[in-house]
Amino acid sequence: MKEAKKEKRMPEKKKKTTKPVKAEVAKVIRRKAAVKKAPVQARPKITKPLRPKTKTVKKQEPVRHVTASEQVKSAAVPLHPPVLPIQAKTEIPLVKKKPKEIIEESPKKIQEVSCPTTPPEVPQVVSEAKALELKLPITVKDLAVKLQEKPSVLIKQLMGMRVMAGINNVLDEGTVTAICSKYGCTIKKAPDQEELALSVHVGLDAPEDLESRWPIVTLMGHVDHGKTSLLDAIRKSKVVDSEHGGITQHIGAYRVILPKGEITFLDTPGHEAFTAMRARGAKATDIVVLVVAADDGIMPQTAEAIDHARAAGVSIIVAINKIDKPQADVERVKKQLADTNLLSEDWGGKIITVPVSAKTGQGIDDLLEMILLEAQMLELKANPDRPAKGVVLEGKLVKNRGPVVTLLIQNGTLHLNEHVIVGKHYGKIKAMFNDHHQPVAFASPSYPVEVLGITGVPEAGEQFFVIQDEKTAKELSAKRQEQLRQNQLQPFKRIGLEDLYSQIKEGKIKELNLIIKADAQGSLEAIIEAINKLNVSEIKIIIIHQGAGAINSSDVMLAVASCALILGFNVNPDDPAKVLIEKEGQDVRTYNIIYDLVNDIKAALEGMLEPKLKKVFLGKAEIRKVFTLSKHGVIAGCMVIKGKITRNAKVDIIRNGSVVFEGALSSLKRFKDDVKEVEEGFECGMSIGSFDTIAEGDIVEAYQIEKIARKL
Repeated sequence: MKEAKKEKRMPEKKKKTTKPVKAEVAKVIRRKAAVKKAPVQARPKITKPLRPKTKTVKKQEPVRHVTASEQVKSAAVPLHPPVLPIQAKTEIPLVKKKPKEIIEESPKKIQEVSCPTTPPEVPQVVSEAKALELKLPITVKDLAVKLQEKPSVLIKQLMGMRVMAGINNVLDEGTVTAICSKYGCTIKKAPDQEELALSVHVGLDAPEDLESRWPIVTLMGHVDHGKTSLLDAIRKSKVVDSEHGGITQHIGAYRVILPKGEITFLDTPGHEAFTAMRARGAKATDIVVLVVAADDGIMPQTAEAIDHARAAGVSIIVAINKIDKPQADVERVKKQLADTNLLSEDWGGKIITVPVSAKTGQGIDDLLEMILLEAQMLELKANPDRPAKGVVLEGKLVKNRGPVVTLLIQNGTLHLNEHVIVGKHYGKIKAMFNDHHQPVAFASPSYPVEVLGITGVPEAGEQFFVIQDEKTAKELSAKRQEQLRQNQLQPFKRIGLEDLYSQIKEGKIKELNLIIKADAQGSLEAIIEAINKLNVSEIKIIIIHQGAGAINSSDVMLAVASCALILGFNVNPDDPAKVLIEKEGQDVRTYNIIYDLVNDIKAALEGMLEPKLKKVFLGKAEIRKVFTLSKHGVIAGCMVIKGKITRNAKVDIIRNGSVVFEGALSSLKRFKDDVKEVEEGFECGMSIGSFDTIAEGDIVEAYQIEKIARKL
């Protein structure tokens, strides 16, 4: 029986020896199946460490999501670099999430946290200030959006700046600048609607796009010196001469066609209209032809025309007219021109002088040739392949036609059916006519045209710009009209002696322009000589016009265009000038005593001069002991050895004979009391600004800065 039992047990032992092999095979099969189905079967195991029970977490440590601190504590060598604790904590899903959500998120979390390929990025502080484009003024809410900050935080910071503002309150430029500086930003004013619409006209043209254009010429001079006769002679001679083309007067401008080029003459009533255009910001003229009669020479209006042309900064050509008269003296005229700093070329100067006769036609061809030569020297260029801009020469209301406006194109090309903004008016170009009153489809630079379609009659000198669409032009027109109404309610104040100093401090003025009118030439010369002695280095006095006679509208327009002061001696403004002075808000001063006039200018200049600074010694103290207090910082215990020390004094810290600090006292005490001053021989304690490296034995010298007014 025992042997039978042994035989039966033997196969059982064989079965036990085969079980481990089968188990290993089964494990291999399960691993292959797990590899095929991964990572779906491995996902539920990840969720177990996230449940409240901690027992299951220990069983599944090889697969679970571990933190950086656990990796450090682990005895095994980590396979990957440790992750920052902050990042690990933020990446672990909360226990409150549902298992399905955790299962969906966990593979990505494991890949991002437990297996990082690169070290975490540390935010770097940008040193350069970021420019924010803002439309000022701006509300707190909009500023918070631009700064990417909560409005409540912004309001709290404003309260710290003692500015009480709600979320919808508007902030001014100074407050916005202070807030943005705290965020390391600078503000940049965003362009408004008008700047955006006119931005196409602001940019500079590429040199390869520029083409030569013909010059624009204005004739100026004294009455009865032959300006109109000279223009008529040019017109008649060129109409007769078929080879040189024709010229007509229809639209306030002449266009002369010559074999070597073309010239546009502006038909203006004199230097007043010329300066009125410049006062509106329009530089329409390239060359001024100064007409001087050979028998009369330089007259008062001739001198005015010279001053107006110089103030505009344009080239001057002198046409000495009426040389056919027996009393004509060309050399005497050249001498008078030299006295006004217009030295003729044949006298060694740079001014072109051409003797002409409007009656006989002598010298007219030479004058036109000299104008073209001067234009070549100026290298006048424009870009015809861009939207047009220019200036208004004349505007009038014609029956059955409506507003008729004469435009001079300065850059670009004007086409039919284009929309324009002209001052406060706008419109669509319905028709264009040239100087021959013939319809044209386009107008290139330096081309004068008469147009129809403007909604109103603009003033001479207004600038026009081509706008893309009618809606934008209409909106800009409405905005300009509203701005004009506001300016009329608050009239613009011109420069005066009272506010001259403030404007110079702001950098708006570096020169003082003066217009001086007197009752006699002798008084005028005395005034000019006295004023010229007042010139200083900080500000330059320029007399842009002088003359004998009453203050007229021409003087006022020149003052407006040049930002000048008008000084009158024994003269008063005439009636037209009074109306213009009140309209423009121009400052006009009249005097009866020369010394009063000179003293006013002298006092104004002295007030503008920076005062001299002088150090006035107060006292000297020696530092005997240095104390460091938790609340008050570094305190110097001193003995006043000379003079006295005052609380508001400036101090120098002297160590080994050299100055190591310049500043001011923060506090001055005697024992526990604050005092205003400490006399010689007494002890005191003082805190010296931001300087905390004081040492025993240092000398404190106290002084005051005294400002001494400068005199001329």
